[in-house]
Amino acid sequence: MIVTAKLERVFLFKHNQQERTLSDPSANFSPQEVMNFYAGTYPILTTSKIEGPEIRDDRLEYRFTTTLGTKG
Repeated sequence: MIVTAKLERVFLFKHNQQERTLSDPSANFSPQEVMNFYAGTYPILTTSKIEGPEIRDDRLEYRFTTTLGTKG
């Protein structure tokens, strides 16, 4: 017997040296739409790119990364 399960999506990014976990506002949103949704709260997301998904602990993890504010 084959069992299938829909994996929960979570979105991660670093803010003030701490990793933040953002929940999925809508399963119908693409990862880009999720990033745009949270950009009003976290403006750093406007310069971010999306990495993933990566499966960890029975969930899909997308990571928002930015190079803004890094030197070198």
